[in-house]
Amino acid sequence: MNSPTLAKLALEDGSVFCGELLGARGTTFGEVVFNTSMTGYQEILTDPSYRGQIVTMTYPEIGNYGCNSEDVENSVPFLAGFVVRNVSEIARNFRAEMTLDEYLRHHQITGISGIDTRALVRKIRSLGALRGVISSEIHSDSELVTAAKNSPSMVGRDLVREVIPSGSRKWEESLSRWWQTSQDQTNSDRPKVIALDFGIKWNIARHLVDQGFEVHVVPGTTPAAEILALNPDGVFLSNGPGDPEPLTYAIETIRELLGKVPIFGICLGNQLLGLACGAKTYKMKFGHRGANQPVLNLATQKVEITTQNHGFAVSDEEFPECLEVTHLHLNDQTIAGFRHREYPAFAVQYHPEASAGPHDSQYLFTQFREMVLANRSLAS
Repeated sequence: MNSPTLAKLALEDGSVFCGELLGARGTTFGEVVFNTSMTGYQEILTDPSYRGQIVTMTYPEIGNYGCNSEDVENSVPFLAGFVVRNVSEIARNFRAEMTLDEYLRHHQITGISGIDTRALVRKIRSLGALRGVISSEIHSDSELVTAAKNSPSMVGRDLVREVIPSGSRKWEESLSRWWQTSQDQTNSDRPKVIALDFGIKWNIARHLVDQGFEVHVVPGTTPAAEILALNPDGVFLSNGPGDPEPLTYAIETIRELLGKVPIFGICLGNQLLGLACGAKTYKMKFGHRGANQPVLNLATQKVEITTQNHGFAVSDEEFPECLEVTHLHLNDQTIAGFRHREYPAFAVQYHPEASAGPHDSQYLFTQFREMVLANRSLAS
């Protein structure tokens, strides 16, 4: 058995954590954040919303069920690095194809294990998300801290252009055999939905197909004129990484689409719809990331346990009168969803497709379908 390779995690505040290399050798930079999910690490690794971030898992045992080619949310991992307390060296699951360490090495992702993740998360909760660097090559603490301080901030960067596809495609895949489908997909008269891809999670597209939509995924840079030329019955705004404010092209596109076609947004799509309607966004102290986030549906007064992954949010200050808040995050009372008072458009800050995670909010896809069908009926 090979001896473990030393690795270090350094933060911009001067903290240094020593551990063992997980994944590929190298040096990687990113904003250090944490996720409270107990499972779903492969979905987290392949979520494009984590572009530019080093993700720390708060649950201490990661990698137990290995990795496979099915439980992915995009073609490759997008995060900058991965931090865990204990990593399983074996994969005990009938679906496992490789260990977590093998998966990370295969995709050239550098991580670290064996550090005190509880101390790291307490620091992030106190100081906020911090820039950091993981390295198996640089062993000087001062050099690592300097590198962390000099690494780029998340604010003001257009990370969407680093994760979106170059072209469009028709999405055919529905939910996997592990899910129960809800709609008859044999209907030839399927409403057409254009999904603007800012870093879309594949399970979102699968849910849209499951609702009976004909789904076309286009890059998030696609202008409104091209989208409308496709004669869509609805438009979906996907999740994605980073700061929404630099995405002026997307904000303008959404503004032009409002009132012309029903719109549903998730996560970054929620923030972009808000900006298009005159709302403001801000960077949160450490964000919401995990599969156990409580949200109150203001219409039903029911609490939904949700999956979330975002470091920016729509501000409740100077909130536009044209919008109505529909959901609140119960941990900090931040806006978790809203709808347009005049046009058929709504969005949520969390992930109702929940892969992995709770299924409390799947009704939102049905709500979008009903909105699209109602709008199409009015237009005919």
